[in-house]
Amino acid sequence: MELQRFAYDNRMPRNFAIATVVWGAVGMLVGVIIAFQLAFPVLNFGLQYTTFGRIRPLHTNAVIFAFVGNGIFTAVYYALPRLLKTPMWNHTLSKIHFWGWQLIIVAAAITLPLGLTAGKEYAELEWPNDIAITLVWVVFGVNMFGTILTRRERHLYVAIWFFIGSWVTVAMLHIVNSVEIPVSFWKSYSWYGGVQDALVQWWYGHNAVAFFLTTPYLGLMYYFLPKAAGRPIYSYRLSIVHFWSLIFLYIWAGPHHLLYTALPEWAQSLGTAFSIMLLLPSWGGMINGLFTLRGAWDKVRENPVLKFFVVAVTCYGMATFEGPMLSLKNVNAISHYSDWTIAHVHIGALGWNGFLTFGMLYWLIPKMFNTKLHSIKLAATHFWIGTLGIILYAIPMYWAAFRSYFMMKAFTPSGQLQYQFIDIVQTVVPFYILRAIGGTIYLLGVFLMVYNLIKTAKAGSFEAVEYAEAPALEKAYKAPANSFWHSVIERKPMMLLTLSLIVVAIGGLVEMIPTFLVKSNIPTIASVKPYTPLELQGRDIYIREGCYNCHSQMIRPFRYEVARYGDYSKAGESVYDHPFQWGSKRTGPDLARIGGKYPDSWHFNHMLEPTSMSPGSIMPTYGWLYDQNIDVASTNSKIHAMRKLGVPYAEGYESQANKDLAQQAQGIADNLKKDKIQVSSNKEIIALIAYLQRLGKDIKTDTTNYSK
Repeated sequence: MELQRFAYDNRMPRNFAIATVVWGAVGMLVGVIIAFQLAFPVLNFGLQYTTFGRIRPLHTNAVIFAFVGNGIFTAVYYALPRLLKTPMWNHTLSKIHFWGWQLIIVAAAITLPLGLTAGKEYAELEWPNDIAITLVWVVFGVNMFGTILTRRERHLYVAIWFFIGSWVTVAMLHIVNSVEIPVSFWKSYSWYGGVQDALVQWWYGHNAVAFFLTTPYLGLMYYFLPKAAGRPIYSYRLSIVHFWSLIFLYIWAGPHHLLYTALPEWAQSLGTAFSIMLLLPSWGGMINGLFTLRGAWDKVRENPVLKFFVVAVTCYGMATFEGPMLSLKNVNAISHYSDWTIAHVHIGALGWNGFLTFGMLYWLIPKMFNTKLHSIKLAATHFWIGTLGIILYAIPMYWAAFRSYFMMKAFTPSGQLQYQFIDIVQTVVPFYILRAIGGTIYLLGVFLMVYNLIKTAKAGSFEAVEYAEAPALEKAYKAPANSFWHSVIERKPMMLLTLSLIVVAIGGLVEMIPTFLVKSNIPTIASVKPYTPLELQGRDIYIREGCYNCHSQMIRPFRYEVARYGDYSKAGESVYDHPFQWGSKRTGPDLARIGGKYPDSWHFNHMLEPTSMSPGSIMPTYGWLYDQNIDVASTNSKIHAMRKLGVPYAEGYESQANKDLAQQAQGIADNLKKDKIQVSSNKEIIALIAYLQRLGKDIKTDTTNYSK
C-alpha cells in the first residue's frame, strides 16, 4: 500500500501552550489578589476598577476560558492530527481561532473591570463578546471536523469522542444561555427572568464545568497519560461506558445548584437524582486513568509528569465524588452559599485542570523543541509546592464552611440568634488568610514551571513542521465480522456528533420545557410590581459593581435564615429580574428583604465607609458612586428593552420614565438632608439606595426580628 507523506504543524500547539502558561499565571495572580482582598479590604485600593466584585469575574474567566481553554486547544491541535494521521484541515482557520480567542480574552480583561458585565456567573461577558465567542467556536469546530473528515485513520480514538462531545455541548450551552436583548453596545438584559433564568444559568453554569473543565480534559487525559506512561489505556469498553453515560447524565445535574430555593421542587429532585448517578461514570473514568499506570509505579516515582497526572486524576475522582454528595439536600444545606463550594471547585481547578495541564506541558514542550526537560528536579519541586498549595487552600475553606454554618444556625436558650453575621465573618478571616497563602504557594510553583519551560525551549530547537507517512484511508472499507458494535460509531464522526447532541439535549429539554410552558412553575404575585426607573438604574449599578458575587437574594426555608433575613423567598418575587440575582456565595448577608430595614442614611454611609456602619466589615468602599451621575440617557432604552421582555410597563412609559426617576431621586435626597447629608439627587448612590430599599417590600412580611 502506497504511503502518503504529510506534515504536522507544531506552531499552533506551541502558540496555544504559550498562551496557556501566560494566561494561567495572570488568572492565578488575580485569584491570589482577590483572596487577599477578602482578608484585607484595604487591598481593594478604593478604586473603581480593582474591587473584589469587579475582578473576581476576571479571575474566573481567566482561569476557565483563558488558562483551561488554551490548554484544551493545545491538546486538540497536537493530539488530533497525530491520532488521525493528517495535518489540521486549514492553517488559516487555525490562526483565526488562536488570535480570535486571545482577543476575546483581552476584551474580557478590559470590560469586566470596567463593570461591563451581564451579571451571570461564568457568563459575565456582554453580548458583543458572546457573539465573538460563538464565531470563534464555529471556526474551531469547522477546522476540527474538517480534520476528522480528511483523516487517514478510520478509527476515532476515545480522546476524539470527548473533544467532539465537548464542542457540540459547549456550543449548545453558550447559545441558549447567552440569549439576551441589547440595550446599548455594552449593555443587555437576559432574555429569561427569575426562576427561568436561574434554571438556564445553572444548566449552563454546571455544564460549563462539565463540558469545558471536565470532558475535554478527559480527552487530554486519554491521550497524554498513556503517552507519558508508554502504556495503552486500561479498558476500551470502560471508556465507552465512561463517555456516553457521562455526557448523558451530566446535563441533568444543574438544578442541584438551586436546592432549597424557589426553583420548583420537581426540578431540584431531578438534579439531585442525576447528580448521584454521575458518581459511577466519573469514577469509571478515574479508574480507567489510574489503572493505565498499573505496573508502572516505578516510573511514577521517577517521572514528575506522571506524578502530576496521578494527582490530577485523583483530584478528578475526589471532586466528582464530592459533587454528588453536595447534591444531597442535607449536605447542600451546609455547603450552599458557603466556602465549602469554593474548596470543592478549587480541588477540581487546581488539582484536576491545573496539574493535568502542567503534566501535559512538561511532556509536550521537550517533544516540540527536540530536547530534554531542563530540570526534572525543578519539576518535582513544582509538584510538591503545588500539592502543598492545594492542601493549604482547600482545608481552611472546608473548616471555614463548617464553622460559619454552625455559627449561623446557633440560637440562644431564649430562642434568639446567637451570632450576628459580622461576628461570623470575622471568625473566618484567618481562614481566608491561610487560603490566600495556599494560593500564593501554588502560584510560586507556576513561576517555577515557567522558568523550567523557558530554559527547556532555549536548550532545544523548535521543530515547526514534523513530517510523517501513512496510507490513505480506504474508500471501500468493510468492518470485520466480529467487530464490536461501538466501532461503527467510531468510524462515523458525523454520527458521533449527532448522537452526542441528542444525548446532551434530552436532559436540557426535559428540565426547561415544563419550566417555560407550565404556568404553575413560574407563578406571579399580584403585589410584585416592576422596578421604577430609578430602581432599575440602581439594580444595573448593583450588577455593574459585582455585588452578586458576595450577596444572595434568596432566603431558604430554614429557621435560622428566616430569623436572620426574613420570610423565605417565593418564585414570583423575582419574575421581573433580568438577570436573576439569587447568588451563589454569601460573603455578605442576604439582601432579599433588606428594603426598609435601615434608613437611607445608613445605606449612604455604609457604601461610603462600610466599617462606619458595620465594624469589622470586609466590604470595599464605593466612593465613586458619590461622584458619578446616573446615566439617565439610557433610561428610555432600558424601559423599552424590559417591555420587550414582558415586564408590564405601560405602553409609551419611556417618555415619562426620567420624570418619575427624578421625582423619586429627589425624595431620597430630601430624606438624606433630614439626616444632615447633602448630596445631589442625580448621583449613582441615590439610584443604588432606591434599589436596595425596594428589595423584599412587594411582599408584606414581619421585619421586626431581622438580625444583622
